[in-house]
Order: sequence, then C-alpha cells, then structure tokens
Amino acid sequence: MPRTNFQELLDAGVHFGHLKRKWNPNMAPYIFMERNGIHIIDLQKTVVKLDEAANALKQIAKSGRKILFVATKKQAKDIVAERIKQVNMPYVTERWPGGMLTNFPTIRKAVKRMSAIDKMATDGTFDNLSKREKLQITRQRAKLDKMLGSIADLSRLPSAMFVVDISKEHIAVREARRLNIPVFAIVDTNSDPNLVDFPIPANDDASKSISLIIDLIGKAVEEGLQERKAEKESEATSKDKKEVRQPRSKARRSAAKKEVKEENKETDQAEKAPSKAKEESTGKKEDQE
Repeated sequence: MPRTNFQELLDAGVHFGHLKRKWNPNMAPYIFMERNGIHIIDLQKTVVKLDEAANALKQIAKSGRKILFVATKKQAKDIVAERIKQVNMPYVTERWPGGMLTNFPTIRKAVKRMSAIDKMATDGTFDNLSKREKLQITRQRAKLDKMLGSIADLSRLPSAMFVVDISKEHIAVREARRLNIPVFAIVDTNSDPNLVDFPIPANDDASKSISLIIDLIGKAVEEGLQERKAEKESEATSKDKKEVRQPRSKARRSAAKKEVKEENKETDQAEKAPSKAKEESTGKKEDQE
C-alpha cells in the first residue's frame, strides 16, 4: 500500500519543477509536461519512488544502522532538524564539513574534543583557568556544537544518506559515492538522478513539499525502529521462558532417574527373595537329617 497519494502530493506542490532552460536531460523520464516555461514532475512516478525509498530506509533502521540526513538550504534545515531529531538519527543542517565521510576519524576527534570540554566543566578544571581561557573554550564548544552537535552519536560511518537538493549538497553526495554509501535524495528537474541510488523526483525548493516528504520518510524510519524494538522484546521474553523451563526439565529428569533406580531395586529384591527361601528350606532339611 502506498504511503501517500497523488492528491496529497499535488496539494503540497511537489509537481512544480524548475524553468525549462535549467533542466537536466537525465530527468526526462520523470517529467510529465511543460507549462508556462516550467517543467511539471510526473507525480505517479514520485509516488512509486517515494514508497520504494521509504521501504528501503525502514529496513535500514530496523537493522539498527544509522541514516545521515543532509539539508543545509534555508527552506529545509529547520524541517529536517525538527523531524529527524524525533527519530534520533544524525543530521547536518549547517555547512557541510568537507571530508566528513572521507576523513571521518578527524571529525570524531572534534566530537571527542567537545565531550572533553564538557568534562572539564564538570570536574572543576574550569575553576583553575583564567577568564579569557574560559571564554575561548566556551566559544570553541559553541562552534563545535553548532557544526557537529547533531552527529555526536555517529560513532561510525552511516549506512545510508538522505539528501535534500543534490545540486547544493554535491560535495556530500560525492563523498558518499566514493565510500559506496547508498544515497537517497529529493531530486528536482535541474539535478542528475543518476548520481543517487534512490531518487525521489519532487520539488526541493518549496518548504511544503520538503515537509511532506521528510515527514513520510521520518514515519518509515520510526516504523523500522519500533519493529526492531518489538523483535528485541519478543526475543528477551522467549529467552526468559527458556531459562524458566530448563530447571524444570532438569528436576523432571532427576525424578525419573530416581524412579528408575527404585524400580530396579524392587526388581532385584523380588528376584533375590525366591532364591533366599530355597536356601533356607535346603538348610532345614540338612538339619533334620
């Protein structure tokens, strides 16, 4: 079942592309028509591609892997930050730090520096610094938090990347392609859909269009996380039941062994009784003689 429909996308203005003179020829399969010099995106194909991308992202989230969301343009940054924060996924809404993926260890060092400053504030090291040094460190912490605060929990390279406007985020897309990280993206008529693995043909300039798509993707990721949580809980429950059953089965086995031993003992006693009686009668006859 599709996650959205034609009318919902139409109301959000997802079908509006760029001017005809700015188009990318590779977007031709996703263009429905041209009106007043503006290309109109085929929303039937958008529904299919959006559903395909949402299902793939759901599976990635269900497997417990991270998805990095990138949206530094003014119309998208607040929408992405607000929605993606709810599903606890890393995102970049300020300037893309060059080499963030290809030079990931250096970025991790900067994040560790941020946590080291936090530790200084709690363990009393700040009290031994001068006013000027405190101010410098505080400013450095604020700068790091602005740039890297949203990826503080990203301890390894992401398993996938979602991009709003690949033309603006071309450096991020290039880095992901170099590292073979799957790229999901909202692709407008002025972009090349061949640069990404899962293109979603849609208007990447209107905040209403971006909000609708990000919300649908956020719901898909949330579903994946909930399914993962439910699976873990069922596994834990079955494990507890197994642990409860094991001592009972051991007790049953020991009881069965005890019963077998007692039966064997009774059998031995029954077999010995006639021979014992025979020996006693033989002894009496010998005494009479």
